[in-house]
Amino acid sequence: MPDHSDPQDADEANPRLSRRNFLQGALAAMSATQTPAPAAPAPQPAPPAPSAPAAPARPVTLNINGKEYSLSLEPRVTLLDALREHIGMTGTKKGCDRGQCGACTVLVDGRRINSCLTLAVMHEGERITTIEGLAQGGALSPMQMAFIEHDAFQCGYCTPGQICSATALLEEARAGTASAVTPDVRKETVFFTDDEIRERMSGNICRCGAYPNIVAAIRSVALRKG
Repeated sequence: MPDHSDPQDADEANPRLSRRNFLQGALAAMSATQTPAPAAPAPQPAPPAPSAPAAPARPVTLNINGKEYSLSLEPRVTLLDALREHIGMTGTKKGCDRGQCGACTVLVDGRRINSCLTLAVMHEGERITTIEGLAQGGALSPMQMAFIEHDAFQCGYCTPGQICSATALLEEARAGTASAVTPDVRKETVFFTDDEIRERMSGNICRCGAYPNIVAAIRSVALRKG
């Protein structure tokens, strides 16, 4: 005799073969596989390296623009930072702080140096001249006037170093300092051509690109002085 019973009743009568139990088990297994694994703990930052202890300050006397300054400086303070941070002469600019741009150029006993590359304590007993010391009696120096007349700057940040370097350049050439353009000054006269000036000013960078006017300003002073 045919069995007309409902298959669903048979499933419910046998829970192990129940369709409902099968679906519930499949969903539970799917949920288990999609549960995110616990996040790994974040790596702890390494402790900062201990900084070098500061050396004790020592008394330093610097002659800057004809005036004596008595300071108390840590021996590692550069001449540039001594000028700007300890004396307040901010005309000398900090550009690259690596001796590559020339913005910090000052004169020491008439010789141009990058003040960011030398220590202040090394210059006791020497005459240091900054851009503030080139003017005399309230009158600008000839090189300062020439930079204004020839519009030899744009932003002006490199200008103090350019003017200090150009001031020393004229004296160096007249004293017989050689250059790549005039390598043997014993046999050749130094002529302040554009190439000569550019070579001797190659340590000073102008990011604005005012080089033609800078060269013109320097040449005008060189010709004026003969």
